[in-house]
Amino acid sequence: MADNDSVNDHLAAFSALLAPEGRALLDVVRDTDPADELAVATRLRREHPVELVSAALGQARLRQRAVAKFGAADAGRMFFTPNGVEQSTRASVAAYRAECFRAAGVRSVADLCCGIGGDAIALARAGIRVLAVDRDPLTAEVARANVASLGLDDLVEVREADVTEVDTSGYDAVFVDPARRGGRGRIFDPEAYSPPLSWAVEAARTAPRAALKIAPGIPHEAIPDDAGAEWISDGGDVKEAVLWFCAGADTGLGTQPGAVRATLLPGPRSLLSRGLPDPEVRPVGRYLYEPDGAVIRAHLVAEVAEHLDGGLIDATIAYVTADEPRQTPYATAYEITDRLPFNVKKLKALLREREVGILTVKKRGSAVEPEELRKKVKPQGPNSATVFLTRVAGAPTMLVGRPV
Repeated sequence: MADNDSVNDHLAAFSALLAPEGRALLDVVRDTDPADELAVATRLRREHPVELVSAALGQARLRQRAVAKFGAADAGRMFFTPNGVEQSTRASVAAYRAECFRAAGVRSVADLCCGIGGDAIALARAGIRVLAVDRDPLTAEVARANVASLGLDDLVEVREADVTEVDTSGYDAVFVDPARRGGRGRIFDPEAYSPPLSWAVEAARTAPRAALKIAPGIPHEAIPDDAGAEWISDGGDVKEAVLWFCAGADTGLGTQPGAVRATLLPGPRSLLSRGLPDPEVRPVGRYLYEPDGAVIRAHLVAEVAEHLDGGLIDATIAYVTADEPRQTPYATAYEITDRLPFNVKKLKALLREREVGILTVKKRGSAVEPEELRKKVKPQGPNSATVFLTRVAGAPTMLVGRPV
């Protein structure tokens, strides 16, 4: 009974936000600075119910957080829950995936575990009809409000239901985004997802086409043989991995069964695995390349190294070294000016000599935290440099350089 009362209370509070008084209050608190919340709340509670003022201020905070994912225009019109902001797909990634479906001829998608509706919105904007399903009553209401606020409710049906009981046979494709967070934070075991990855895979196999959103850290050995795997980064940050399924020979979704791909946004730019052997280890050359995180997660460093005519600085470290500069969207290039064995005093002296005050510290294969090193070397001066804490042929090493 207590749980039902709590659910009803949350639904009632959200319904109040959708009413004219609630919407007017949302406009009033839209740009409230967190530092001014107490004063604003005190003033507004003289004219509005306490619960409504609290709900409006809470929603304003969530909208401010959501700008990074949805942009200011959409975030300012949408509604959110704390979990919804945290777990929803970034709009640019959702739009890319929706375009993959559209280009494959998909005209209808069953979006299972739809959350607050981020993917359903992107699919609808691509002209695709969507059934958006979530079992949480509040989340389903928020998704329904979002598609209505953005004028997409003619293309999106939001249904509160258990996704394992929904008939998806009338849809061209299925998209599943299992919950990967619990009461204690991130869930790393795919079988602890809600619903479990095994259920999502079987649901995908019964559909003409399907995509499953999964955590980018999923082990490659956990990827089914009949799925293509894609790792996606946006602005250099790895956002997710996707398993693509397509019945029969016609894939049409950009990733063949068994294939592996890294896609970088904006763009998109995609790099496909060619099954190359691991690159050879070479002495550090003049240039160091840091592959994009999606490339590393997809195990495609060898493809990048081949393009750069480079090798690895260490067999276990995903830094590529080369003697010549070459352009590639799949890695960031640095010109290496100095190589030191790991020695903080020598590094501090070098940086002081070079008058380096703007210091970027990167690490791979080192236990030292960048901020810890920064405090010890105390950079001062007008110049900038990048320090790589890493291993070279097994030895702890500091590489100093600058972006090309």
